[in-house]
Amino acid sequence: MMKNKLKVLGAVLAIASLSACSSMNSTYKIKSEKGNVVDKVPSWYMADINETKACDLKLLSKKDNDKQCIYGVATAVSPDLQLSIEKAKMMAKSELADIIKGEMNKESKQFIKELGKTETKTVVTEVETVLVNIISETPVRGYEIFAQDVTLTKNGYYRTWIGIRLPLGK
Repeated sequence: MMKNKLKVLGAVLAIASLSACSSMNSTYKIKSEKGNVVDKVPSWYMADINETKACDLKLLSKKDNDKQCIYGVATAVSPDLQLSIEKAKMMAKSELADIIKGEMNKESKQFIKELGKTETKTVVTEVETVLVNIISETPVRGYEIFAQDVTLTKNGYYRTWIGIRLPLGK
């Protein structure tokens, strides 16, 4: 009886170690970018996302097919792979936060100067417009990464492309 249990335990451990080895051999191949400009991007990055397909929540519940998601995509470059991923994730999350609770402020200023002597004066007008997008204390919990890709730039930096979605309630 004890020998049978040991045999079963040994078989389970052998299977577990083999499956761990096989998953460790699976690697991601990083594509290299060509030239000085990015001329290819992942298709999902530029896509007009079809919410019914991209917000596939069938895994959560078969009854919640009418749920919707909001999306954020971003890209970031860094000589460090993990930092590139973190930067892209933060920018994509800020895009979600902007959709949820972003506020726009606009400020315009006009400056008018007279230059020159009495008979040859010139009026110079300068207009400055500043747009400020404010996103303050916005929770972005429950998001999930729906797509991620990494390329290697010509300079040897990592460019991460990331897409996240946030399922919304009814």
